[in-house]
Amino acid sequence: MLLAIDCGNTNTVFSIWDGTRFLATWRASTDQSRTADQYYVWLSALIAAEGLDVAIDEVILSSTVPRVVFNLRVLANRYFDCRPLVVGKPECLLPIAPRVDPGTQVGPDRLVNSAAGFDLFGGDLVVVDFGTATTFDVVDRDGAYVGGVIAPGVNLSLEALHLAAAALPHVDITTPDHVIGRNTVDCMQSGVFWGYVGLVKEITSRIRVEFGRPMKVIGTGGLAPLFQQGAVLFDAFEEGLTMHGLTVIHKYNKEANPS
Repeated sequence: MLLAIDCGNTNTVFSIWDGTRFLATWRASTDQSRTADQYYVWLSALIAAEGLDVAIDEVILSSTVPRVVFNLRVLANRYFDCRPLVVGKPECLLPIAPRVDPGTQVGPDRLVNSAAGFDLFGGDLVVVDFGTATTFDVVDRDGAYVGGVIAPGVNLSLEALHLAAAALPHVDITTPDHVIGRNTVDCMQSGVFWGYVGLVKEITSRIRVEFGRPMKVIGTGGLAPLFQQGAVLFDAFEEGLTMHGLTVIHKYNKEANPS
């Protein structure tokens, strides 16, 4: 049984994959001080609460927070008696190597999203991921990650407004009824919502022009459905794109290194 772990700057997601489907998925806040023992106690309680009878013997993880990788490695070694595959490390093979400037270190989440997008939708993609940052990953026709765009995340922008302007409150993002706000909260929500709609439309349009051929736009991340309601930004939305990508990369490594 495979434990797939996606560690982002804000949240860490754990999913159990039985080879055909995810049996359960859990989310925790990313905490660099959390130990392997704490992870195991937390996971064991959740597995028991779900009534699952599973024996985890493989682990794959992707982390944009390098400091948490050590304790997740210890978790795999100590409690599941395996050496985890870590996306971005030399021993973790990719179906197609990225084509970027020499010396560029590509975020593992972007590599995983590219592998997942290609497996589900084929090539010529732009994957838009609404996470702590809003990222645009460009996937060539053969599945290679060939670059992209990084913009501030939606919640990061809202928090910056609140912290930098003393008179502006903290607000939640929502689909506004009108573009013109008639109070401070409505004005902020409209600015962020329609600002990001415009950002996605403009960047994906320019990527298509620069790439020189039609491209599908795939949305993922927690806020993607909210933005799809306000305007047709994506050709498809895939909530579990990153977790699917981890299973794709894990399968590729199993087939490349059978044991």
